[in-house]
Formats: sequence, structure tokens, C-alpha cells
Amino acid sequence: MGENSFGTSKTHQKSLDSVPASKEADGLKLEGIPAFNRERFLQRFNEFSRIGQDQSGAINRPFGSEAEKEARGWITAMAQEAGFTVTVDAIGNMWGGLAGQHEWPAIAIGSHHDSVPDGGRFDGPLGVLMGIEVLQSLREAGYENRHPFTFVSFTAEEPNPFELSTMGSRTISGRLSQEKLLAAKDWQGRPLADAVAEVGGNLQQVPQARKTAEDIAAFIELHIEQGRRLEKRGIPIGVVSGICGIYRELITVTGEANHAGTTEFPDRRDALLATSEMLLALEQKIGSLNNSSLAATVGRLNVVPNAMNIIPGSCSWSLELRSGDMDAVYALRDDLLPSFEAIASRRQVSISREVLLNQQPEPMHEQVISTLQTMADELEIPYAPLASMAGHDATHVASFTKAGMLFVPSIHGKSHCKEEESRMEDIERAFYVLAAAVRHLDTALAGGRKLQ
Repeated sequence: MGENSFGTSKTHQKSLDSVPASKEADGLKLEGIPAFNRERFLQRFNEFSRIGQDQSGAINRPFGSEAEKEARGWITAMAQEAGFTVTVDAIGNMWGGLAGQHEWPAIAIGSHHDSVPDGGRFDGPLGVLMGIEVLQSLREAGYENRHPFTFVSFTAEEPNPFELSTMGSRTISGRLSQEKLLAAKDWQGRPLADAVAEVGGNLQQVPQARKTAEDIAAFIELHIEQGRRLEKRGIPIGVVSGICGIYRELITVTGEANHAGTTEFPDRRDALLATSEMLLALEQKIGSLNNSSLAATVGRLNVVPNAMNIIPGSCSWSLELRSGDMDAVYALRDDLLPSFEAIASRRQVSISREVLLNQQPEPMHEQVISTLQTMADELEIPYAPLASMAGHDATHVASFTKAGMLFVPSIHGKSHCKEEESRMEDIERAFYVLAAAVRHLDTALAGGRKLQ
């Protein structure tokens, strides 16, 4: 671990609190752009990172958990202390910020505060806390914003027990219907409506939570890259050109549960062994395509009855396919089906499939991309244009307004794990690019005219 990086567990945090500002960063500031309050940001980031953190340093903060509720309370209290009023919309998204000189659509910065199981400290919270830091710093520097400036922390960006990822951003964009939200239940049968109500939302008011370009003129999301492209090239900033499409299915293989000792192998209808053969067929197929822009993952598997002395009667598993080219995704999906059906027939099991997500690729808006690039150039910060192979809330916000993303490098490409880490120097550069971009857009958008 470098001395200028955040740690990933409690054992590293003490030494990091005393990391001095880099001399290189001293020359980054543009005229009218406030200095980065590193000490304040570090303190907040380290405090927030303890919420849902276990003894190993991993973060467990899924939507609806006690840790996620604690995170919401912490963000609210911290933002209020910073002088912002925080509101919660119908789906549970948290909003706060500064009024503008005009009643124009807002310029927003943000991300999400929830985590994957055994996740890291940066994925999501970095963008939320930096959004608050940028707005607070601009206000403290005396900047008089024309548009309202807003930070947002989205609900349930990560996969969760309700099987509805990017829930908050999909809802405000109109991509997730009220009907589907009201029908959703978690793995134990708990209604989503109850979980949303516990965090201050109300699914009956979902139509009122819908946002358009009349509400948000532009949105920028800061995020860790979650890969190694920037690190390998030694580049501190990535300006995202677009976000990949994601297709998810829940596949259930149904066989027959029976006694593990008395049922002979020719008589078995083992759902787990059938599933295992299907997964190997998937691996073989994706390997034969040799397409680095197409990713396939099985990340969750549920065996029933999951007992040591019972042959598995059913096995449900997630199939996720990602690419910037959805034709390639659908072609792979369709090519796999005959193999799966042949395996099922031979092993005397059945297959059912449920589409969970069919999210199309989304380009970022050219004006926001250009603004981020121009500000990086003026600050003399090297950057690289990148397409994101991870899904983000910006995907859905981009469907109704001008959206963009900024990446900072992930050390060793680690993400969705406790080893997730980024360097402080890169995060500091991101602050300056964001602060400059928000100021620039405040003038350039001229009241947030609708997209042409």
C-alpha cells in the first residue's frame, strides 16, 4: 500500500489521517476554484467507512439493512452540519444542496451509499461524499451559483434481496415502474414497500419522484474505475464516454430431491450437477468467442434443500452478460440455450428463466464529456477517455438529462472486495476537475435548456 492511498481496513486508517497534501496538487487550483480540504474529507470518509465494516475491513451495507439505515442517518447528520437541508424522495433517494440565484434545473453530483456483500469502502460513497465536499467548498469560497447545486445518494444501486439494482436512479428516470416496485419482495417474502417506508420513502408517491431535464440540467458521478486501465497507463483521471449494457437472468434448474445414500446414480435428477455442467458450457462458450468487450458471470447460486444428505432438488443461479454491444449479448444468450436444454434433457431436469435486467448501453452527454476534458486540460491533469464495463446510476440519469462520469484509478483493479483502494492524489485531482466542471456548467448551460 502506498503512503498516499486510503487503507481498506481499520488498521490502516490512523496513519492515513496524517498524510500531507501532495506538493504536486498545490499547483492544480484554477482561479475561483476552492482548495481541497483534504483533512475534512479524510475524516468524513474514514468515519463513514466504519458503517457496516466487519473486523476484516469488508463492508456489508446492502439496501434495507441496519448498516444501510445507519449510513443514511450519518449522511443526513453530516450534510446538515455542513449547512444543507436533506430530503428523501418516494424511492428513498437522498437529496440536498444549495439554492441558486434562479429557479433553474439543478446541477447534481452524487452516487450511492450501499455496498455489495463483503465490499469495499470506495464504491459509491466516494461519489456521494465528494459531491457534498465540492458543493460545500464552492459555497465556502463565496461562489454564487446560478443554478441550484444538488448532491444525491441513490437508493439500492447494488444488487440486493429485492432483485432490483440501480433502484433509485431507475425509478426517477421512469425505467422502473410503480407496479413492479409494489410487487417486489425480498428472498424472505418481505414487501419492498415496507423496506422503502423504513428509510423515509413511499411507493404510493413514486410518480411524483420522476425527474426530467426540467428538474436536473446536468449530473456528474465520480466513481472508482473498478479495473486497471488507468493504473496500467499511469493516468490519474478517466472521463467516461459511455456505460455498457447489462443483461441478467435468474435461471432455475428443477430436479428431484432424494436420499443421498439410497438413490443410485442412474436414478438421480440432481439439479446442482446439471447446473454445474451448464456453467462449464458457459465458460467454454465465452472462451471460444475471444471477445474482451463481452463479459459473462454467474455470481449467485442457491441450492435447495442445501442439506448434506439430500440430493439437490433445485438450483437457482444468476446469469449476467455485459457489453457495449447488446447484439453480442443476445447472441451469446441465444447460443447458450440449446446447450442448456440438451443438458437438462439428458439429466432429466427442467429449466425456467426469468429476466431480471435488460439494460441498454448508455452514452454520456457530449457537453459534459467536453467540460470534464476541458477542465482537466486547464488544470494540466492527464486523463483518458474510457467506456465503463460496470453499471452505474449515471446510466439511468443519462436517459433524461445531460450526464457524465469521472473515474479515478483502482489500485490493482480491486473492487467489490475489502482490498478496494484508490490513491489520495488521484481523488484530490478529481475534486478540482469536478469543482471546475460544476462552475463551468453553471454558466454554460444558461438555465438548463432542454436537450435538442
